[in-house]
Amino acid sequence: MTRTKILLVEDDTNLGFLLVDFLESNHFDVKLYRDGESGLKGYKAGTFDFCILDVMLPGIDGFSLARRIRAENKSIPIVFLTARSMKQDKIKGFDLGVDDYITKPFDEDELLCRINAIITRYNIHPDQFSNPDVFQFGKFTFDYKNQVLQTEQSSKRLTQKESDVLRLLCQNLNEIITREKLLVSIWGNNDYFMGRSLDVFITKLRKYLSADPDLIIENIPKVGYILKKQEL
Repeated sequence: MTRTKILLVEDDTNLGFLLVDFLESNHFDVKLYRDGESGLKGYKAGTFDFCILDVMLPGIDGFSLARRIRAENKSIPIVFLTARSMKQDKIKGFDLGVDDYITKPFDEDELLCRINAIITRYNIHPDQFSNPDVFQFGKFTFDYKNQVLQTEQSSKRLTQKESDVLRLLCQNLNEIITREKLLVSIWGNNDYFMGRSLDVFITKLRKYLSADPDLIIENIPKVGYILKKQEL
């Protein structure tokens, strides 16, 4: 299995080790560097799908590092971590084309949701399957790219949002996926109205999957959902 490769540049040793441990436990491949110069060398020497950069780095700061990485690759996702919350810093970061800006201290689960939201937008996926956009479960084959859910007897074209929700459920087959992760990854926000939209899409997907009575999307109250095969 090929994991999404993250370049992490963070000069706080304790935070760096904690983030590496947390991200690796969530199936990412992480390389940690502690200053801008080594981070840039590591980026040029390796192959990365995603960058997480501290702003206040010794030597080459995060802004300069992001600018030089962008000169090498205009499309790689970049997230800034910073202890500063100044509006000017955020504007400077977004002007450089960074994808998100997270102020310390932050919740690790929030960071993970933001990373996954960006991965969804960029269509970056760990290669968990021979074709990461085609999923087989129960009687169904789901082709995410073409938005088609089919069995041997029928075929249905899904909307983009239906496909996005089902893909995340399939990527976490037999595991709970939180409402927050679904909402932030697909809608970019976790609020009441987006939550009601998610409920509508879950209801629709349950109807589509009813062709296989052994499959269910189980609601875990106040937590999230799980796509699984019912126990006999």
